Amino acid sequence: MGDRALPGPGDLLVSSVLDTEGWFAHTVILMLDVDAGGALGVVLNRVSDVPLAAVLPAWVEQVSEPRVMFAGGPVSPDGAICLATPYQPDEDPPGWRRVAGRVGLLHLDTPVELVAGAYADLRIFAGYAGWEPGQLEGELAAGAWHIARSKYADVFCTEPEELWRRVLRRQELDVAIYATWPEEPEQN
Repeated sequence: MGDRALPGPGDLLVSSVLDTEGWFAHTVILMLDVDAGGALGVVLNRVSDVPLAAVLPAWVEQVSEPRVMFAGGPVSPDGAICLATPYQPDEDPPGWRRVAGRVGLLHLDTPVELVAGAYADLRIFAGYAGWEPGQLEGELAAGAWHIARSKYADVFCTEPEELWRRVLRRQELDVAIYATWPEEPEQN
C-alpha cells in the first residue's frame, strides 16, 4: 500500500473493514485532487439509484459498460463528474483535462457530437467524496483507508461490486487478508 502519508491524483483510497455500515463501506475512491485546500475523489464501485437516462439522456450511448450513472460520493449529489480516456493518448481533446495516466476529467458541457467516437472509455458520477484540510490525514491515521495504486481497469471496471475485494487482493498480505472479510462479520 505504500509509505506515503497522502494519496495523489490517480491513487486509490480503499475503505478499511472498520467502516462496514457507513456511506463509504466497501468503497474504492479514485483521487482526483489532493492539495493544501483538501482532497477530492469519486467512488468507483457504487452505482447510483438515479438512471443516467433520466438526467443526461444524450450521454447514455457514450458511457462505458455498464451504461449507468455511478454515485461518486455524498458531496453535491446533484452535480456530475465525468472521467474519460481519449482514443488518441497524445491529444487533449476540447473540454478534457488529464488527471493521471490516460484518465482525465471531461466537462459535461462539451457537445456530445465532439464526444462521440473520441473516447475509449467514459463514466459519469453523481457527486463526489471530499475532505477539508487535515480531514483525510486524520482518517488515514485512524485506519479508515488504505492507499493503493490504481490500474486503468479499476477506473472503468465492468463489475463494480467486485472492485473492493479485487483491489485489496493485490496488496501486500497484511492488507490483502481483508479481501476475505465476511459481508456480515457478526454472522461469522
